[in-house]
Amino acid sequence: MDANLRFWRAEGQSFFQRFLLWVDALDPLLLLKSSDEIRSSRQLLEESVKTPSEPIQNDQVRQAFLLSLSSAHPDTNQITPVLCRPPAFLPLSLPLVIFSSMQLQPKQNFFGQFAFHTYTTVFTLLNGNHTVKDEEYSVQEKQVFLGLGVITYASGVGAFPLYFMNRYTLTNPLAQLIIKKLLYAPLLGLLSAFTVAAVRSPEFENGIEVMDRNGKVVGVSKAAGEKAVRETALSRAALFGTTFFLPSLLMYFVERTKLAKTPRALASVRMLLITSVLTAMLPVSLSLYPQCGVIKRADLEAEILSSTEESELFYNRGI
Repeated sequence: MDANLRFWRAEGQSFFQRFLLWVDALDPLLLLKSSDEIRSSRQLLEESVKTPSEPIQNDQVRQAFLLSLSSAHPDTNQITPVLCRPPAFLPLSLPLVIFSSMQLQPKQNFFGQFAFHTYTTVFTLLNGNHTVKDEEYSVQEKQVFLGLGVITYASGVGAFPLYFMNRYTLTNPLAQLIIKKLLYAPLLGLLSAFTVAAVRSPEFENGIEVMDRNGKVVGVSKAAGEKAVRETALSRAALFGTTFFLPSLLMYFVERTKLAKTPRALASVRMLLITSVLTAMLPVSLSLYPQCGVIKRADLEAEILSSTEESELFYNRGI
């Protein structure tokens, strides 16, 4: 079992534990660490062999784990590109979320949606399971083509409500409330979940590796792949659905109470609300489900049941 997954098993059993770990692992300063420092940390973790359920007491080892969690992929043992590491997600996605939430002209909104879904799709692709295999085609090539199609589709669907409203000159306050406030946020949340499910579809089509409690790989399971993708998609929907909806709801009350009277003040308040909600929701959404996922033996395929007597098996959920 990879050191990252071993750490999640030992330290991330509850939501609160996972939340505290993600708060530390999302520190942007970790992006400044060099590749040599990351490799040294991984080497230290390999030398500090622990049982999968034993808590980490040494502070140096714990810091090495945090650097590993934020920089290395548990499937490939490779260092993740800087722009797609978890600590980079907030600083890079925040301006894209703000631009997408402005609800400008349809063409501008489509461009904002395209940039937003491009980044989140690439992030998902690089942080999913990379051990899936298929003899008929390259999984990586399929995921790239799926990603391009998903980005275009999600951008078009996301920009359509504003296009529809402008095309038919809907000036009715109720229509604008439904499209801009009530429909827009859940739609983008659902599209975010859809991009995760589509780009990581090879995981539930071909399966991902499952391990016993000692970290030994016992087989490849489609059921585990489906569970991993579903959990990640739901966490992404919760992240962006809340980030787009809650600031819009709060802005409605700000505008009603006239706390901010000028357009510039309203824009500043909106940006502050989006920043606050996204910053708070990122570790929350990542903590909803364990990174080292657990699946019951009864839910696995017959060929895996015959190869182990373990009641529970483990897998990498991805981000």
